[in-house]
Amino acid sequence: MSRIESTFARLQTEGRTALIPYLCAGDPIPEATVEVMLAMAEAGADIIELGVPFSDPMADGPVIQKASERALAKGIGMPQVLDFVRGFRARNATTPMVLMGYANPIERYGIPRFIADAQAAGVDGVLVVDYPPEEAEAFAAALKAERMDPIFLLAPTSTEQRMQEVGRIASGYVYYVSLKGVTGAGHLDTDAVAAALPRIRQHVKIPLGVGFGIRDAATAKAVARNADAVVIGSALVQLMEQQTRDTLAPAAAAFIAGIRAALDEGRGR
Repeated sequence: MSRIESTFARLQTEGRTALIPYLCAGDPIPEATVEVMLAMAEAGADIIELGVPFSDPMADGPVIQKASERALAKGIGMPQVLDFVRGFRARNATTPMVLMGYANPIERYGIPRFIADAQAAGVDGVLVVDYPPEEAEAFAAALKAERMDPIFLLAPTSTEQRMQEVGRIASGYVYYVSLKGVTGAGHLDTDAVAAALPRIRQHVKIPLGVGFGIRDAATAKAVARNADAVVIGSALVQLMEQQTRDTLAPAAAAFIAGIRAALDEGRGR
């Protein structure tokens, strides 16, 4: 059982929703990335998604696009991202770590080398936004062979066939993009999310995380009524943009603690 699977199994037993924050590796201060991840895990993050900076992040809104640009300008690439994971794993052996990004950085690094180095660093899952399941079967199998979970996206526009394909090869969890648009959009319809998830569960038997458009405790709590996990990214990245070196980790921890408290309150805890 992978760290991701065991985390969801524990949370299910406890009747709790997973909280999955996203941050862009190296932004806003490369030297603070590991510190921020450790602080978020301590504050209640169950899984951490670490974004691999890329120059053309098509699914990301302006907040995360700018974060990627800042990180790239500071020389953050795949070797540095894996260094951050190693630094985190040296001090936290339990919180799952997911790399989220695009095909180009992985393929430029070299897929076999990436899989070997990610596993050695302590990565638990990989979500490649522009790898559709029908084109990623070999990649998914290679990840699973190294006990890493291939994580895929579904969206409001996903067909039944796409849901079936994702349900067949994904592991760990599936990330449901809750709206038609990019990350950070402000028009999340929680009723539409609630209506969509049962249809997806007919084909996907692993946990469902919901992200895009979740900006605060209230929306996180509403989504958690139906989802197994809540993913929050742009709001956190935007908060961190405004911090100094000294306030970065405490601000991230306080934000995560607030969302965690709302999720647990929503489950009657």
